[in-house]
Amino acid sequence: MKNLNKEKILKTLSSVFDPEINVNIVDLGLIYEVKILKNEIIILMTLTTPTCPFGEFLVNQVESALLLLEGVKNVKVEITFDPPWEISKLSENAKDELGIL
Repeated sequence: MKNLNKEKILKTLSSVFDPEINVNIVDLGLIYEVKILKNEIIILMTLTTPTCPFGEFLVNQVESALLLLEGVKNVKVEITFDPPWEISKLSENAKDELGIL
């Protein structure tokens, strides 16, 4: 994991798409924090709503994507709603994809 950094993790997570919105979770602003420990990655993320029907699916996708990175032995995903997700968390790319000005 010596070559692993936050940028590489976020790039990897950009391959995980919210199936309802069809935008990746990084551009949606769902990733709040990335911690890199010895052989573990801890992700603090949110969902667009507390009742998101794809919450468990997204957590599983995050874990699966990160476990493919060299040297990663464990991934822990923590869900928070503090602060709650809001549209202002969208990247400019996501706003363009969704047609939001």
